[in-house]
Amino acid sequence: MFLAGVLLDAFQTIILPRRPVGRLRLTRLFFLATWGPWVGLTGLVPARRVREQLYSVYGPLSLLLLFGLWAFLLIVAYALLYFGLHTPFTDPMHPVTALQQLRTCLYASGSTLFTLGLGDVVPATRIARLFVVIEAGTGLGFVALVIGYLPVLYTAFSTREISVALLDARAGSPPTAAELLLRHNFSGGHHALTQLLAEWERWCAGMLETHISYPILCYYRSQHDNQSWLAALTAILDTCALLITTIDGPNTRQAQLTFAVGRHVLVDLGHVFRQERFEDRFRQAPPTRLLEDEFARLCELLSVAGFSLCGDRETHARLTAIRSLYEPHALAMGRYLHLELPQWTPPVPDPARKPDGWTRVADLRSPQALADRLTSHISAQSTATHLQDDGSRHF
Repeated sequence: MFLAGVLLDAFQTIILPRRPVGRLRLTRLFFLATWGPWVGLTGLVPARRVREQLYSVYGPLSLLLLFGLWAFLLIVAYALLYFGLHTPFTDPMHPVTALQQLRTCLYASGSTLFTLGLGDVVPATRIARLFVVIEAGTGLGFVALVIGYLPVLYTAFSTREISVALLDARAGSPPTAAELLLRHNFSGGHHALTQLLAEWERWCAGMLETHISYPILCYYRSQHDNQSWLAALTAILDTCALLITTIDGPNTRQAQLTFAVGRHVLVDLGHVFRQERFEDRFRQAPPTRLLEDEFARLCELLSVAGFSLCGDRETHARLTAIRSLYEPHALAMGRYLHLELPQWTPPVPDPARKPDGWTRVADLRSPQALADRLTSHISAQSTATHLQDDGSRHF
């Protein structure tokens, strides 16, 4: 049963293309036993940059440790089988005691699993020869699976990070829903926004195919500290929530499609990491995102930029209702993985800080392009639907 449990866990983790089941799975117990202490020790580091670096090390390191754990347990499992056969090996060291015989079995199992074949310890019975052949085949298969598993894992990680990196120029760093909408406030911008949401719909479908089957990818951090797959996904869902409930325009249908599959990603990952209890806690607790002051600033930014906003009193209630469908799941995943969720609006510009790359490039445009942008902006303002005075704070 010990050997079968290890092989079944490796099969579910590497080969099975769907969510693994079972609360007592070896891989799940491994992450429960390692992630908590790692978070505790990393939290003692005062410097944020160093903490993020330590968090980023955990994913690749845990993968290597998991492979080592599987190999060690396979060696022990086969050694116990040999030990149960009562001295099945011919050993030039002539072990006498039970402890010496167990050491010989462990040595023979390790050399067989890694196909060393030194020949100093040889099987003395037919059943021992059979188990040696089986273990050698297991070792070859294990090495082949590891070699094939790593490219698949890192290809999925690279595919995920491409879209996260591209969002930097489209929604800021860290990304926000308001910045994403503001940077698409140009002639034909609604077409570009629809295309972007369609790309993120496919990105979310890819997450369902890869991160549900290989949850270890969730521990892999992005290249930059102010980027993460969770922050990017949350910003996209925030944007979809605004387009569905608050902003009048042609992007609503695509926003609904992207929102549905994006929320599906958060819900399924919450089940994989057993975060239901924390999701309920965040659902019942007072909201921590989009408070009154940020909500008012969001309304001001969107209205000044020329977006046509829904002016009825029920808009705020609709936005709150749709946020409750995904925010508790995002907050629970952020708490577990120690990833920060984005705000709804970009931070107030600080003159002391250098502007980001997108802003610097935008400022280098030709005078004619700047004039066209100003004309388009004034036209959009004159045609926008503004909020009523008594409902400007709460829609």
